[in-house]
Amino acid sequence: MPAIRRRPLLAGLCATAAAPRIALAQGGEIRFGALYPFSGAQALFGDESFRGLEIAAEERNAAGGVLGRQVRLLKGDAVDQAQAISEVRRLMTAERVTAVFGTYASPLSFAATQATELQGVPYFELGAISDPITERGFRFVFRTCPRASDFGATTVGAAQDVLAPIHGVDAASLRIAILHEDGLYGQTVSGFQEQQVRARGLNMVERLAYSARSVDLSSIVQRLRGVNADVVLHTGYQSDIVLFFRGMQEAGWRPRMVIGSGAGYSLTDTARAVGPGFEGVMNVDFTQFAVNEQFAPGAAAFAEMYKRRYGSDPRSGHSLANYFGARVCLDAVQRANATDRDRIRAAILATDVAEGTTPTGWGVRFDEKGQNTRARPVVMQWQGGRQVTISPTQAAVAEARRQMGGAGG
Repeated sequence: MPAIRRRPLLAGLCATAAAPRIALAQGGEIRFGALYPFSGAQALFGDESFRGLEIAAEERNAAGGVLGRQVRLLKGDAVDQAQAISEVRRLMTAERVTAVFGTYASPLSFAATQATELQGVPYFELGAISDPITERGFRFVFRTCPRASDFGATTVGAAQDVLAPIHGVDAASLRIAILHEDGLYGQTVSGFQEQQVRARGLNMVERLAYSARSVDLSSIVQRLRGVNADVVLHTGYQSDIVLFFRGMQEAGWRPRMVIGSGAGYSLTDTARAVGPGFEGVMNVDFTQFAVNEQFAPGAAAFAEMYKRRYGSDPRSGHSLANYFGARVCLDAVQRANATDRDRIRAAILATDVAEGTTPTGWGVRFDEKGQNTRARPVVMQWQGGRQVTISPTQAAVAEARRQMGGAGG
């Protein structure tokens, strides 16, 4: 099937509303599963991700729905892998969904996609980044967001290409430590970080793992202090990030810089919980909202739409990433002109959207494994209580600052 360039659909937030309306089938609806952690420790991330999907579905319904039917989202609450499997099975059987959207957390997605692939039900992953999700040869798993390998390259690149120059030092002199929670998310990101450090000839002095259920990371802080780490590349969730910064404060030590890998590092709630010590921290993640509009046209408009819908500013860029991905996938189902899985796959693989034309700045081009090869994370820094984009240059709205913990310059 020839590539199809979707010029207006993703380029602006009003494009769908401006499209010709499709007559609705009487009493008809098209049902999609929405599998996220709606309860438990990751509920905030799950809810924020779902909100982006919900906005995309409501926008689509206002323009006539999909295949002439209104989109209905049926929630599945996935707290752990076992629940992810049981809930996605319920969505496929009892609810008879056409496809499933999800999921934010890599372990949940990895488990749920095994179940959907066995049944031949398309799964649209909008936020889980672990590379193995799309490395298993599955035909009906499609991911619209960047991968852990992209995060690994960008976090190490931030140390080499952003931090070292503003300190006026050779990047090879920086003592880099890798710290991560021991789940699939942390393991995959940190593994790629180590590969990148070694490939670039940089100096890795430590790699440490810990349980995300830890209640004290003081011993981790002492290990990092002992190796005199200049830069800590940290992959973790909100609660362990707070523990890590609390441990550094109690020890009276901090490195030159902590560079996060999304998740809790992108949440305003984390910044508030840590306090002034979070100022200046760098973070690599999905596109957030303080970004050059020419790089990500429509990001600011999405933030306004979100505020009108939920009465508050977005809590992280997870909603924006899910909104972007949902629009891509709903559009593909519409172009498939059927709910047949093979026609949906063909439509997904035919999607061709240029980078720099969407609210995330990402383009769309899927490989045969179902991975969007035009989605890349950006480098941000917490400045003045908010995240601002500092790299790449075309996305930046602020200059990088040298230090964290309240020190500027």
